[in-house]
Amino acid sequence: MTADIRKWVHIGTLEDVPREGARCVKNGDMTIAVFRTAKDDVFALEDKCPHKNGPLSQGIVHDGCVTCPLHNWVISLETGAAQGADEGHTAAFPVRLEDGQILIDLSYSHEAV
Repeated sequence: MTADIRKWVHIGTLEDVPREGARCVKNGDMTIAVFRTAKDDVFALEDKCPHKNGPLSQGIVHDGCVTCPLHNWVISLETGAAQGADEGHTAAFPVRLEDGQILIDLSYSHEAV
């Protein structure tokens, strides 16, 4: 029998994150960017582009992706995987909304391959 152990951490409210923008939270030495889409979906990625470690939190949020401000790599908000011809990924964390409160599961990160 396996236990589903989650470490859900409250990091703020939906209103704390601008639409089509991001806010950052720290988890030890890691910075996690929390993104909000135009439709109020919320995603969390390590704030590091897989190309040259650019700050994804400063990128443009569009169509379920974020474009890195350094070299225009497009990263999936859901999986952290680079899109198109680019290859690589950044850690993606499960997120849930409860009554406008944002929770991130810090016990798990999905790294797309």
